[in-house]
Amino acid sequence: MSNETLHLLQTHRSDRSFLDTPVSDADLAEIVDAAQRAPTSNNGQHISLVVVRDAARRAKIAQLANNQPWIAKAPVFVVVVVDFHKTRLAIELAGKTQNLHATAEGFAIGAVDAGITLATLMTAARALGLGVVPIGGIRQDSQGMIDLLELPPLTFPMVGVSLGHVDQPAAQKPRLPLDTYRHDETYCGDTLAAGIAAYDQTLMAHWQSIGRADGLPWSANTAAAFERGCARKTAAVALAQGFAFDQTGDHGE
Repeated sequence: MSNETLHLLQTHRSDRSFLDTPVSDADLAEIVDAAQRAPTSNNGQHISLVVVRDAARRAKIAQLANNQPWIAKAPVFVVVVVDFHKTRLAIELAGKTQNLHATAEGFAIGAVDAGITLATLMTAARALGLGVVPIGGIRQDSQGMIDLLELPPLTFPMVGVSLGHVDQPAAQKPRLPLDTYRHDETYCGDTLAAGIAAYDQTLMAHWQSIGRADGLPWSANTAAAFERGCARKTAAVALAQGFAFDQTGDHGE
């Protein structure tokens, strides 16, 4: 493949085996600079990053995120924070009152832009030869993360990413057939059932090829994750942080 950027994106994998080798200050600065330039709705720049390099704090995050050891092992963990505290200060300087944080749309905007920032962080890190693994598990104990990072009201730790030099590279997982993902003009689910059944077999063959005996078909693994719902207290913690979901209002992109 001739295009390096496309190759980088199309070979994405989540690495969970890291060396102790530090990430250089120069590389980390480049990654953060790239992430800050990611787009946000209305140029609101309502995203902040908390860069965690301290080993004890990374170990605590690993514990809060349902005991994921690679968080403690990787030399850098970056928390992507939805930050309407920052925007409220700006709006007050303009003599106005912020209301967006009190709407479901506001929280959705924050989540979307956190995801865009996460993707930029991962791409930048991989472009410098580092491995990454995104961690949504920090929301397993959002309040614990808020306390650990000393986050102010109107902020929320949406997602994180471990990054570092890779020890044992992960295998890239196959994906569902493209016609279950791409829909031209309108949504078409005619091939979904057949595509899922075929993918279950493809994924099982992948697990066997890498020697993973506990691997499940995609349908069974997804059922295990989605059937039980979620015990995370995302809404309750967000409300305690000053967010709300009961007001409405138009918001232009």
